[in-house]
Amino acid sequence: MPKVYLFLANGFEDIEALGALDILRRGGVEVNTVSISCLKAVESSHGVIVKADMFFDESDYEDADLLMLPGGMPGAENLNECEELRELLVRHNAAGRHIAAICAAPMVLGSLGLLEGRRATCYPGFEDRMTGATYTGEPVTTDGNITTGEGPAATFPYAYRLLAMLTDEQTARNVATGMRYIR
Repeated sequence: MPKVYLFLANGFEDIEALGALDILRRGGVEVNTVSISCLKAVESSHGVIVKADMFFDESDYEDADLLMLPGGMPGAENLNECEELRELLVRHNAAGRHIAAICAAPMVLGSLGLLEGRRATCYPGFEDRMTGATYTGEPVTTDGNITTGEGPAATFPYAYRLLAMLTDEQTARNVATGMRYIR
């Protein structure tokens, strides 16, 4: 079973985190939510409190098939300020393993140089924070091992793309059909 770690910081965008988590779990993917703070209770940008499955220091992430960063502000900034997460992303990328970020969160990857020479998308207005990337403006862009999403409305195509990458196209299609995303 593929394994994903979804990193949560206060101010995360609700639908980008929870919508993607829901779709991946429906597709049989193990998703662990990770608080980067000292509390498991993480507050979304819209005041929803989510209890994370674990704290950052409870794993070495060697078993991760995908590391995911939801957007939202100030959530994406809070993720970007977590030095341990930044170091993990660099190591994960160097190993050629999957990383995904949506909305404002691609700025974290840009600040680390992980988007250099790649195509990527983000929430409009954050293009200049994706250092070295060619901005596509697409709802979802995958370039090599990195997938980026534009924003809240792109949550479904973004999550289905990730599900197909982690499992297969048929699983993603079955979940999308069952959720009435496609008919």
